[in-house]
Amino acid sequence: MRTKMMAATTMAALTAMAGTAFAQTNVSIYGVADVAFVAESGGAAGSVKKLTSGVGSGSRLGFKGSEDLGGGLSALFLLENGFNMDTGTLGQGGLLFGRQAYMGLSGGFGTATFGRQYTPQFMTVLTADPFGTGSAGNAPNILPLTGSGSRMDNTFKYVTPNFSGLTGELAYGFGEVAGDTSATRQLGAAVNYTGGPLTVRLGHHNRNNDTATVKNTESGKNTLLAATYDFGMAKAYFAYGVNKGPNSGPLRNAANPYGSAVAPRPSTDSRDVLLGVLVPFGTNRVMASYIRKDDKTAFNQDANQLAVGYFYGLSKRTDLYAVYARIDNKNGAGYTVGGAIEPGSGNKALNLGIRHTF
Repeated sequence: MRTKMMAATTMAALTAMAGTAFAQTNVSIYGVADVAFVAESGGAAGSVKKLTSGVGSGSRLGFKGSEDLGGGLSALFLLENGFNMDTGTLGQGGLLFGRQAYMGLSGGFGTATFGRQYTPQFMTVLTADPFGTGSAGNAPNILPLTGSGSRMDNTFKYVTPNFSGLTGELAYGFGEVAGDTSATRQLGAAVNYTGGPLTVRLGHHNRNNDTATVKNTESGKNTLLAATYDFGMAKAYFAYGVNKGPNSGPLRNAANPYGSAVAPRPSTDSRDVLLGVLVPFGTNRVMASYIRKDDKTAFNQDANQLAVGYFYGLSKRTDLYAVYARIDNKNGAGYTVGGAIEPGSGNKALNLGIRHTF
């Protein structure tokens, strides 16, 4: 009897301790499952019809959590894996947590995080795009994300507290080249204001193109101003971007998709304009956007993208979507219509998909 009482007392103590621990720590699992039929055309290799993953949004499985450390200070982490619904394989080149992987501290001073993270400039593109950087209509078909994609490795990021709708971000990606602290390093910043129906965001990214062996190269710089205004019956989108230097305008598909005698050249001096609209009705929404690339180099490889889409909400977490986009390339430009994670193979694409978030 005494042994049973001791066991019961011990179990009660452990339960109380566990309850206290769980009360202080919050861990959640989330994700997106997205798959679509995709029909691409216009490329030199001919039309492509396929079932593919991560078209409207990249399919992912994530873990995030925080711990209350007391005094208004919290520890936090996020681990996000990208995967392919059509094949079951890992995304982002096989990285286990290739979408995001970071940890940090948050409090009255703001939030400081360390690891693989989205750049402030990518978050500015996301603000400007009615398609949410997904599906055939996604803005990154034309707009450069940064000099190296939407994420940076080895990154320290700081986000300020919210001052009456105004916030700021600063991100530094260590180049980690021995003997040269500036080679391959990246620096990003953004200022965001949200007040009522208006959001305005200015983002910048600077990529040092030096390497361990190549020195004194010109940096790639991207600056994007994005604004949205919610009228209630419709939401308007606008963006204007300036891109200068090597790696400031990389092509999503660099494999000469149209078979040009001279392969398309990534622009080193360009201007971008985006106009978009999103019209919600119930759980459904219609969206459209127009993007113009003005290449200021001697090659004058301009491009225009027109896209329209319809998302039908089966529930708050599941929707069906149909999106069509077309790009008109000028003077041998090589821009392609892709999806959230694929670059595309031609200048036209149709997506018919389903997406579930959890």
